[in-house]
Parts: sequence; C-alpha cells; structure tokens
Amino acid sequence: MRIYLDMCSLQRPLDTKTQIRVAVEAEAILNILALWESGQIELVSSPALIFEANKIKSPVRKNYIAEILSKAKPFVSTSIQVEQWAETFSAVGIKTLDALHLAFSIEAKSDYFCTCDDRFLRRAKTIDTKQTKVVSPLELITELSQ
Repeated sequence: MRIYLDMCSLQRPLDTKTQIRVAVEAEAILNILALWESGQIELVSSPALIFEANKIKSPVRKNYIAEILSKAKPFVSTSIQVEQWAETFSAVGIKTLDALHLAFSIEAKSDYFCTCDDRFLRRAKTIDTKQTKVVSPLELITELSQ
C-alpha cells in the first residue's frame, strides 16, 4: 500500500498539542510512520516535498523531515502528466504546491493522499484523483485499521 503524506501531515507530530485535534492527528501520523518503518506500507516522496522541506526554518523540523524523506520510497519524478494534473487542480482553486503534491501522489499510484489542511481536503475530495483516495490523518488511520 502506498501513502503520500503532504508536508503539514508529515510535520503534525511536531506541532504543539494543546488542541485535541492536533494531538490526535499527531498520534495518527506517528502510527502511520510506524507502519511504514515496519515495512507494512510505502511512503511516497516527491520533488514538491523536498522543495518544502528545504524551506523549513526550524533545525529540529528540518532534520526530522529530512530523515523521513531520505528513506521514503518510491520517489516520484516530475512528468508532463504531473504538470497537467497540477494545472487542472489549480484551475479548480487548489493552491499550486498542494496541486503538485496531489499530482505527484496520483503519478505514484498512491492508495491514499493525506493532508491536515481542511480547505485543501474539502476541495481535493470533489475532484477526480484516479485511484488515490484523499483523506485526513484520522480517516487514514481508520482505513488502515480495518
């Protein structure tokens, strides 16, 4: 099973857990990462994730993300199809970088694309994402638990 976690999902375990939602999502992501580390799932990486990782200011966050992305496989490369999907997603109001993440996820034939971004999640659930199901961390951990 292939999973693409966008940058907000990858960083969720490092967020301040004063809100119940953040704490629960952080725990869900940690469980997903544990499944990945045990070889039960594949974690997809992409140029969009590398680009965002390079923009992180916090050394702790940057090292944490670099460690994950250095081991994440498969790494999906840019293609004409990725660019076309990203343009299509942008045209329906999805931010450019989010559109790229989703396009890379589809190109990698991910089973799930996970984001903590509510606005992006709502929009992405209304478009054709081929075989990739767009989910929140809580939806993803529920799906993986079945």
